[in-house]
Amino acid sequence: MNMANYQEKLLNKAQEAGFIEAEVYYEQNKSMKCMLYKGEIDSYETSEDGGLGLRGLYNGKMGYSYTEKLDDESVPFLINSAKANANILDEDEGIAIFDGSSEYSSYNYYDEKLETIGISEKIEFLRSVEEKIRAYDSRIITLDYCFMEEFTAERSLVNSKNLALSHKENGFVIFLSTVVKEGEEMKTGSYLKMTRDFHSLQADAIAKEAAEEALANLGEKSIPGGKYPIILRSDASASLLETFMPILSAENAQKDQSLLKGKVGQKVASEAVTLLSTPFHPASLSGANFDGEGVATKEQEIILEGTLQTLLHNRKTAKKDNCETTGHAHKDSYKGTLTIAPQNLYISTGEKTLDGLIRSVRNGVLITELSGLHSGTNTVSGDFSVAAKGFHIENGKIASPVKQMTIAGNYFEFLHAIKETSSELYFLPKGYGSPSLLVKELSVTVE
Repeated sequence: MNMANYQEKLLNKAQEAGFIEAEVYYEQNKSMKCMLYKGEIDSYETSEDGGLGLRGLYNGKMGYSYTEKLDDESVPFLINSAKANANILDEDEGIAIFDGSSEYSSYNYYDEKLETIGISEKIEFLRSVEEKIRAYDSRIITLDYCFMEEFTAERSLVNSKNLALSHKENGFVIFLSTVVKEGEEMKTGSYLKMTRDFHSLQADAIAKEAAEEALANLGEKSIPGGKYPIILRSDASASLLETFMPILSAENAQKDQSLLKGKVGQKVASEAVTLLSTPFHPASLSGANFDGEGVATKEQEIILEGTLQTLLHNRKTAKKDNCETTGHAHKDSYKGTLTIAPQNLYISTGEKTLDGLIRSVRNGVLITELSGLHSGTNTVSGDFSVAAKGFHIENGKIASPVKQMTIAGNYFEFLHAIKETSSELYFLPKGYGSPSLLVKELSVTVE
């Protein structure tokens, strides 16, 4: 089926049926996932899913519908469903279909070379990594995860105002969890690697990092509970940023669900914190040059040296706040209505390496992993109390891993307590990134 022709046909039929204006959003996702255990394929699956959503203005109200079945019979179904949806809305959103931005940035989110490499070659590479990890040290007893995923996603948005946009992206992800044992002590360490350039991957380097991540956790000791200077390693700080992203949503602020409401132009973090949103970053696999409404995305400062420059807006929230959209309208899928979310959101880097930050701490804790982030956090109040893994720092050096910890604090106070950021930047798969952060202090409780 020619998707462009199908979308055009649906738009024309929607207008004939009484829609003043309409938009068609299409997406298709493909993935390959493979898990190995001791060199053998433990699980292997391929999947393909997608569908199409119709959004249109009918009797002054915006209606929505969607389907996975893309044929002629779905056209009247989509139109009638969108009509019915519009009729049950209590009020007019007051937002028309977008007629397009003046300019869209050009970035490459897709590497066609990745898909030309055979699946067998990719599996063989993962098998080589697993073999090298197992041979790295006699204390390594197994891998409870040796996993890879390749994905491709395509999206297109067309509307009755002659806007036609398309996006294609792909990527390759490796996730490893290594189990180590010494005496009666058993520990694990996780490792994640993302790329579009398969041939840039080096099995020896990946195996070494994954193995060392796990081995470093052996020999844990306890430390007294209390308040400590904290270094939150880049992967841990990125996960905390992802968890508390809702505080930046203008939609949440307008619902009185964010304490950043009314804080634009005010200090909300220390001067060490600059938070950027950008449609593209070479270290991330996410992003696009248009948002869920078709608005052009751009690099922008959300927090600049501690001062809040803007909340994240779509066109509806921007109209309510009498400002311009920031291009952060978001669709979770073709089934979803519009919400707000960033594409790539990250804290900018500083000058010192992680080792340099460690050398600056006399008696503190390096946090390398957080867990229980959803159950142990409150994005409205900012309070958090979450399980953590990490190391005791003494006189500027790593002294020992620490037994299971809980760290607690308040995210709004945490932002003000950030003293310095490191020079390396780490991204999670969904596009949240951070350097390592040196924080004045957090409460630490050790089991």
